[in-house]
Amino acid sequence: MTLIGSTLVFLAATVVAVPLFKRLKLGAILGYLVAGIVIGPFALNAISDPETILHFAEMGVVLLLFVIGLELEPKTLWRMRNHIVFSGGSQLIGSTLLLGGIIYWLGFSWQVSMVIGLAVALSSTAFAIQLMNEQRILHTPPGQQGFSILLMQDVAVIPILLLVASLSPIEALDQAPWWVAVLAVLGVLIAGRFLINPFLRIVSRYGSTEVMTAAALLIVLLTAVAMQHAGLSMGMGAFIAGILLADSSFKHQLETEIEPFKGLLLGLFFIAIGMNLNLQLLVEKPVHIFAATVALVAIKTAVIFAVLKANKQSKTDSMRVSLMLSQGGEFAFVVMTLAVSSQVLDAEIAAMVNLVVGLSMALTSPLVILYSLSYNSRNCPAVYDSHSDSPEPQVLIAGFGRFGQITGRILAANSIAFTAMDKDAEHIEFVSQFGNKVFYGDATRLDLLRTAGIQHARTLLIAIDDADATTRLATLVSDAYPEVRIIARARNRTHAMQLARAGIEVCVREVFESAIVASKQVLGAIGYTEGQTDYMARVFAEHDAKLLRKAIEDDMSLPELIKNSEQGREELRQLFADDKREIAAG
Repeated sequence: MTLIGSTLVFLAATVVAVPLFKRLKLGAILGYLVAGIVIGPFALNAISDPETILHFAEMGVVLLLFVIGLELEPKTLWRMRNHIVFSGGSQLIGSTLLLGGIIYWLGFSWQVSMVIGLAVALSSTAFAIQLMNEQRILHTPPGQQGFSILLMQDVAVIPILLLVASLSPIEALDQAPWWVAVLAVLGVLIAGRFLINPFLRIVSRYGSTEVMTAAALLIVLLTAVAMQHAGLSMGMGAFIAGILLADSSFKHQLETEIEPFKGLLLGLFFIAIGMNLNLQLLVEKPVHIFAATVALVAIKTAVIFAVLKANKQSKTDSMRVSLMLSQGGEFAFVVMTLAVSSQVLDAEIAAMVNLVVGLSMALTSPLVILYSLSYNSRNCPAVYDSHSDSPEPQVLIAGFGRFGQITGRILAANSIAFTAMDKDAEHIEFVSQFGNKVFYGDATRLDLLRTAGIQHARTLLIAIDDADATTRLATLVSDAYPEVRIIARARNRTHAMQLARAGIEVCVREVFESAIVASKQVLGAIGYTEGQTDYMARVFAEHDAKLLRKAIEDDMSLPELIKNSEQGREELRQLFADDKREIAAG
């Protein structure tokens, strides 16, 4: 089948299966798996080479690990170190010992038992994070515990692959020496620290949106391929690159550009897993396969439940997260492939392990959904609620020029979390020298706002120096997130009227307040007292606000506005004249 024909098959399978399974509340991932089984060699046989598709689709996992790294600022990673090492380590060791011990008891060698035990002890990062996001539990305390376990597993993939290679009776001729891997890691660290940010600044200054997308993909793929050639995993390279860019001003822009590719390739990855499942083994040995699948899910659930309970999580949430991490992972396929090519495992045993892992993935979503129907933990408090360095902003500032910086400085001085965005890379570099944290990106893009956390923000300050962009952004956010309070910078009186008619209740005219202050200084300089200047300024401001409200409510045309302004000036003169007579009479 041609490339276009294969693409049509994948798109059709996705469009049919995923909405159907989401409609049945079985989850998108199970839909992808079933779609892969249906179009695979053991059903319709619509795709001739599923293994090649799987290798290509593994890029979805690579992009996922890059995005995960982007979301892990070094200080957050350091704060989670105990959970990663102790919770993640306990799960990995406990699951490996129990599962490997059972395999050894069944008569396999210790080498085979250890390799299979380590492989199936790994959970699916892509699967589990997708489930935790769907169930809205990722940013809760039990969800973060589960995330720590997944991080430890991702880190452990490299040593596991090295261990499998060391058990091979075949002498590796093309394996890179250990120092190449060390140099590769150092190279990624140096590039991430000193080269990538200047490169992205150049791209943002002279390139277009499409060029920024290409730059984001280039960074991920170049890092991943370099690590692979050094004998390490592509996913680990992407993960390290993501962590190094977690503090970058381009963080949200990179995540937004990568997201569509990550979503499509992850879907393709799960379809490819379904296509590669050897269902003939299921027909030949149904009891063995189903028993092994149930044992895998049950043992991993028990181990992870014990780890979470030891960390003082509730029974309900511990069980929920344990089920989400109970499946075998995508790296099990990688380990099995290496084990077969290294002659550590027979191909038939590896095929059975792959089938068990695939079935465990298919079993996970229904189990989580069934459990969630009985016990719901929606009232679980957010994991960062008690921390002042929460990654979820209370305030989002769109535009960080002279106007936005004032608000930002006041918020920062009072330890109020906020996220600021600006699309001028040079300006971002300048303000960052003074300790301001600003992210690169066009705030009028709704997808970029979502990445920056608009759905978690209480207030949006639009401080963009562009009247049309301000109105467009205000309308966009008020439609998509009506619960977010919008405070908009109005360039002039006409712009304030446009914003008000668009439903924006709070508009701040950028020069009005400063002009009032200047008028008070002028009045004081020619002899008026402070009380008199305050009174004159207050009366004028109140009267001007009244005229503005009337113009908005009556939706006046330009001639009507001129007439209203003339009437307003006459009313204001009459008002001051009446006050002057009252003061003289008193």
